[in-house]
Amino acid sequence: MAWEFLTVYWREMIRFVRFRTQLFSSLLQPALWMAFFGVAMSSNLDRFTSTIPAPDGVIPVGYLTFMAAGVIAMTTLFTSLFGGMSLLFDKNWGLMREMLASPMPRTHIMLGVSLSGMTKSFIQVSIIMAFGLLLGVEFFPGYAPLRIVLSILGIFAFVGTFSLGFLLFSSTISMRLESPEGLQGIMTLLTLPLFFVSNALYPIQAFPEFLQILSIYNPLTHLVNGIRYFALGGDFFAVGARYTSTTADVLGSFAYLAIFAAVMYLLARWTFEKAVVT
Repeated sequence: MAWEFLTVYWREMIRFVRFRTQLFSSLLQPALWMAFFGVAMSSNLDRFTSTIPAPDGVIPVGYLTFMAAGVIAMTTLFTSLFGGMSLLFDKNWGLMREMLASPMPRTHIMLGVSLSGMTKSFIQVSIIMAFGLLLGVEFFPGYAPLRIVLSILGIFAFVGTFSLGFLLFSSTISMRLESPEGLQGIMTLLTLPLFFVSNALYPIQAFPEFLQILSIYNPLTHLVNGIRYFALGGDFFAVGARYTSTTADVLGSFAYLAIFAAVMYLLARWTFEKAVVT
C-alpha cells in the first residue's frame, strides 16, 4: 500500500486531540505571547519610535503587527523541534519496534509524523492570526479578498516547508537518542539561538556583523521574511526601519527553506533505514 503513512498521521492527530494538556498548551501559548508580551512591548517600542517619521508613501506598521509574524514563526519552530518526541516515546514503549518490523516502508513513519506536525502548525498559525486580529494586528493592509486568500496560502507554504524541515530534523535526533530528557535538552539548546538570532522580534540591522551573518543563514529568518512579505507587503516601515523585499527575495527565501527540508529528508531517511530498535 502506498498510503500507510496516513495511518501514522491519523494516530498522531488522535494523540494530539486526546492529550488535552498538550492540546490546550500548544494553542494557548502563542495567544499568551501575543496578549502579554506583544501588547506590553508594542506600547513601549511604538512610543520610542514614534518620533521617527515613515518615508513618504511607505506603510507604517506598529510593533504588535511586526511582532505577530515573529510569534507565528516562533510557534512553528517550537512545534516542529519537539514534534519528533512522539517517536522517542514509541521507542521506549516498544511501539517503534513493531512499526519497523511491519511491511510498511520506514519512510512512511517519518512522513506520517512530519505531516501531522505540519497540520498542528497550520492550526496554530490560524489561531494566532485570528487572535492577533482581535488584539489589533493589522495584517493584509488594504488587501482585496482574493489577495488575502493568496497571502494566507503563501504564509502556509512557508510555514509548511519550514515545519517539514525541522520535523524531519527532530525525527532524526529522536531516532538516535534513548531518553526524552536528552532530546528536550538538545531542542531547548537549539531553540534560543535560532529564535534570538533572527528577525522575529526586532530588526537585525543593528546586530554585530557576525550575528547578521548567522541570521542570514538562519532558516527562521527566511520564514519570517516570507510571512511578513505576504502579511504586510514588500515595502513597510516598522521599529524605526524600512523593510523592502521583492518577489525574487521571497522566492530565494522559499528556495532556502526547500533545500533545507530536502537535506533533512535525506538525513532522516538514511537514519530510519539504518535504525535498529531492540
